[in-house]
Amino acid sequence: MPVDATPAKFDFRAADSRWQAAWTERGTFRADDASPKPKTYILEMFPYPSGRIHMGHVRNYTMGDVIARVRRMQGMEVLHPMGWDAFGMPAENAAMERGVHPGDWTRSNIKAMRGQLQRLGFGLDWSRELATCEPDYYGHEQALFLDLLDAGLVYRKLSAVNWDPIDMTVLANEQVVDGKGWRSGAVVERRKLSQWFLRITDFADELLDGLTTLSEWPDKVRLMQENWIGKSQGLRFTFQLAESGNVISDLPSSFDVFTTRPDTLFGASFAAVAADHPLATACAASDPDLAQFITELRASGTAAAEIETQEKRGYDTGLSVVHPLDPSLRLPVFVANFVLMDYGTGAIFGCPAHDQRDLDFARKYMLPVPRVVAPAGEAEAPIVDEAYTGPGVLVHSRFLDGMTIDDAKRAVITKAETEGWGTGTTIWRLRDWGVSRQRYWGTPIPIIHCEACGAVPVPREQLPVVLPEDVTFDVPGNPLDRHPTWKHVACPTCAGPAVRETDTLDTFVNSSWYFMRFASAPASAPFDRAMVDQWLPVAQYIGGVEHAILHLLYARFWTRAMHHIGRLSASEPFAGLFTQGMVTHETYRSADGRWLEPGEVGGGIERATGEPVSVGRVEKMSKSKKNTVDPDAMIDRYGADAVRWFMLSDSPPERDLAWSEAGIEGAWRFVQRVWKLTERTSTAPNDGLLRLAHRSVAQVTADLDRLHFNKAVARLYEFANGCEKSKAGLPPEVIDIFLKLLTPMMPHLAEQCWARLGHTGLIADEAWPVADPLLLEDDAVTIAVQVNGKLKDTIVIPKGSSREEVEALVLALEKVQRALNGGAPRKIIVVPDRLVNLVA
Repeated sequence: MPVDATPAKFDFRAADSRWQAAWTERGTFRADDASPKPKTYILEMFPYPSGRIHMGHVRNYTMGDVIARVRRMQGMEVLHPMGWDAFGMPAENAAMERGVHPGDWTRSNIKAMRGQLQRLGFGLDWSRELATCEPDYYGHEQALFLDLLDAGLVYRKLSAVNWDPIDMTVLANEQVVDGKGWRSGAVVERRKLSQWFLRITDFADELLDGLTTLSEWPDKVRLMQENWIGKSQGLRFTFQLAESGNVISDLPSSFDVFTTRPDTLFGASFAAVAADHPLATACAASDPDLAQFITELRASGTAAAEIETQEKRGYDTGLSVVHPLDPSLRLPVFVANFVLMDYGTGAIFGCPAHDQRDLDFARKYMLPVPRVVAPAGEAEAPIVDEAYTGPGVLVHSRFLDGMTIDDAKRAVITKAETEGWGTGTTIWRLRDWGVSRQRYWGTPIPIIHCEACGAVPVPREQLPVVLPEDVTFDVPGNPLDRHPTWKHVACPTCAGPAVRETDTLDTFVNSSWYFMRFASAPASAPFDRAMVDQWLPVAQYIGGVEHAILHLLYARFWTRAMHHIGRLSASEPFAGLFTQGMVTHETYRSADGRWLEPGEVGGGIERATGEPVSVGRVEKMSKSKKNTVDPDAMIDRYGADAVRWFMLSDSPPERDLAWSEAGIEGAWRFVQRVWKLTERTSTAPNDGLLRLAHRSVAQVTADLDRLHFNKAVARLYEFANGCEKSKAGLPPEVIDIFLKLLTPMMPHLAEQCWARLGHTGLIADEAWPVADPLLLEDDAVTIAVQVNGKLKDTIVIPKGSSREEVEALVLALEKVQRALNGGAPRKIIVVPDRLVNLVA
C-alpha cells in the first residue's frame, strides 16, 4: 500500500499541499487581461454544487487542466476559471427534505466541492469564481433579460406547457424524458399558463448555418443540434371539410396541413389533428366521449419524447375532408395522440404505406394502405408491417407516375400554388424557449404586473430584484407566490398597487452566459464588451454529450442574441468542443439484494457478512447503485497526481473509463518510478536518450493538441522506459524535458522533482519544450497494426522497440480501441519491426 513516506519514496501528501500553496501564493494561474501574450480560453462545463465531486468531475477537469497548463507553457495567456451552476430544483428539494434554506445548502456544498477541486491541483483562476445564485450574478442576468426585452426578443403569451405535478413547475420539451419530468420522474401533464418566452426561433437559420463553421465540434453533437433545430421544406396546404349532416357550432370549414412528403398525397387514407387543435375543441364541445379522450391525452404528457414508441390512439370525429388532388375522394378525420399542436400546423394527412406511425395507426383502425412509391418492378409489392421509406418512383399516383420523389414533390407544390390550395414553405422543429419556472430558487424575472399598465419592466436602478430569504417549503408550489410582502410593490409607471412576477428563469439561462462573466465581471454591468471580445470564443470547451441540446444550443442562442443587440463581437461561444466519456464501475449486490459499495466487497465476498456477492454490469457511477468511488479517499491513499494520471491513461478520452483498483495502483507505481529517475542525473552526454527526448516532445505535443491524452501517457511511459533501460545516468537536458512533458498531467510530482534537481522557480512557469528536427531523424520503422488479421492502423516506432513498448503504443491507438470495443485482446502477436496482430 502507498503509505510509506520514507526518503526513498515520493511523499505526495507533503508535495501536494506544498505546491498548491505555492501556486496560490504566487497567483500562478491568474489570467492577466492586460497581457500582450496571445490569449486563449479553456473551460470545462461548470458543476452543479451537489455537495461532492465525483469521478466524472475529476476526469472532465483533469482534461481541461492539462490543456490549460500546456497552452500556458507554450507562451499563451490562459483564462481557465471555475464557478457554480447553483440555482435549480435540487436545492429546493433539499429544503423540503432537510428543513434547510436552499441558499445555505448550496453555499455549504460549494465550500466542500471547492476544497475537493483544489486538492487535485487544478490550475484554475479562482479569483474569477462565481455562483449563479448570488445577486451579483443574477442581477446582471436580469439586466440582460431587459436588454432582450427592449430588442423584441422576449414576449409573454398563454401557452400549453409541460407541467411537472411533483416539482410543481413548467418544463421545457428537452426536460421531458419518456413523458416524465427529468428530475422528479413524474408523468408530465399539459396545462395552459401565461409564460415568458425568448425568440430563439428568430435565430433558427443562423443557428443551423453556424454549425457548418464549428469544425472543432464532434460530428455527433452538430448532427443532434441540426436535428433539434429541424429545418423542413415542404408543402403547406388546406383541407376543406366535406359537407356532413353534423351541425357543430364554431366548426372551422377547413384546416391547414404541412408535409415534407407532398409526393405521397395519393397515398393518403386519413387526416388527423392534435388534441388542442381548434377542430378538436369544436367537436369535443358536443361530443362527451371525444372530450374525455382529449382529457386523457393531455394527462399523458407532451408526447414529444414518446411519439415514436407509444401506442397510437385516435378518435374518429365523424368528419371527412376533400382530397386536394381529387375532389371525389374523402378522407376521415381523427384526433390522434401522435399529432402535436406545436409542430407544423397541428394537423397531418396520414400516408400509411410510407410513414411508420401512420402505418401503425392505419392497422389499428383498419384504414387503407395504398402504396405510392416503389423501387423498379415492385409497384404491386404489399406493405405489411413496415412502411417503405426508401428510394423509388411514384406509382398509383396518376399524373405523378414514373417521377422520382424529388420531381414529384416539385410537381405537387407547383400544382398547389397554381390552383391556390397550397404553397411551398419551410418550417422548423425548434420552438421558442419558454423560460418561466414556478419555483423559488432561480433568477427572479424582472417584471411588475399592474392592472392599469400591464407588464412593466423593473427600472434598472432597482436591479437586482433579490430573492427573499424568509420563505417556507412546507407546502408544494412556489414560495414566492405566497410570500406576504415580497411580491407587493408599486407600479413603476403609475405608482398604483402592483405585484412582482413570481416566476423565475429557467436555470439554463444562468449557464447560457456564465462564460462571458468569467471573462469580464465589472460591478456595474454584466460584462465589458472590449474585454470579453479579447477572450471569446472559448478555444476549448469540455463537458458531457448529455448537454448537446439543452445547454449548448441555448448558449449559442444567447451569444448570437448578445451579438445581435451589439453587446458582443463573437457570434459563437465555443470554437472547440470535446465531449468526454463517463467513468464506470462494476455493480455489486449482496445475497439479500442490496446494492453494495466497492469498499464493502473483497474477493467476491461481502466483507461484513462473508456472503458471496453478485457482480453486475460495469455501469456509469451512480449513488443509487452505490458503484461510486470517492475522489477524496483516492487522493488520501494515492495522491492527486496518481488520480489525475489514471483518469488520462486507461481509455481514449471520448470513451467511457472503467475504474479499477489495479489501474490506480499502477499510476501510483509510475509516480514512484519517476521519483527514482531524478536520482540518476549525470553530466555525461547520451545521444540515444537525447533523440528519445526530442521524439517524445514531438509525439506528446501532437497527441495533446489532438486531445489524445491516453496516447500522450503511452509516450511518457515509453520515455520513462527508455530512461530506465539506460545504464548510464540521465543527462540534465533529458530529465528536464521529461519533467516538462509530465507537468500538465502530474504537476505536483513535476514541481517536487524540479526543485529536487536544484532548479529555482516553478516548472509550471517554464517554457514547453520544442523538438529539434535534426534529433527526430532516427532509425524508425512503420509497422502494421492488425486486429484479427485485418489491418486497422499503422504506427511509427523506434527500430528495435521492446515488445512492452510496442504493446503500450498499439493498445492506445483509437482505431484499435474501437475494433476491440473497449475490451482487452486475448493475445498479442508482435513481429519485431514489422507488425502487431491483436486477437480479440
